[in-house]
Amino acid sequence: MPKPLDRTLTYRLHQLHKLTDMDSQSVYPERTGLSMSDGRCLTTIGTFEPLSVKELADKANLNKGQASRAAQALVDQGLVLKADHPGDGRGVVLTLTPDGREVFERAMAMVHQRNQDIFGCLTDKEQATLSGLFDRLIQHARPGVVTTSTPDLGKASRSR
Repeated sequence: MPKPLDRTLTYRLHQLHKLTDMDSQSVYPERTGLSMSDGRCLTTIGTFEPLSVKELADKANLNKGQASRAAQALVDQGLVLKADHPGDGRGVVLTLTPDGREVFERAMAMVHQRNQDIFGCLTDKEQATLSGLFDRLIQHARPGVVTTSTPDLGKASRSR
């Protein structure tokens, strides 16, 4: 018999995601003055800048329209600079402004504190193990690595 739903990894990851998001919904505006969505985009830009809108969408797990709207909202608030992409006349490059850098620093301090609040119940060794396992799972789940399960076998097949 298969595992009960509440014992599956995907169910528990989703549950942890929802629990942490509920708290973050109030913490982001309180500490940064930004919505959680805008805050996540700002921290993504600050971490990986310079970024195109497509890269922002990929890194922040958004569709291109959401990323474009979020980037424009951050530009309108004076936190992000949108410049023409030097190699693509239609593209743009996103970077933080000095004000954006200040908000980024506050947001990252909050992110690090939130991570400590959530994962502080684990030892340093357990946190390192979990981090390594997440890296492996993320790499394994990337498109082209895992294909859909066959109903007969119930096992995921891999293509490498």
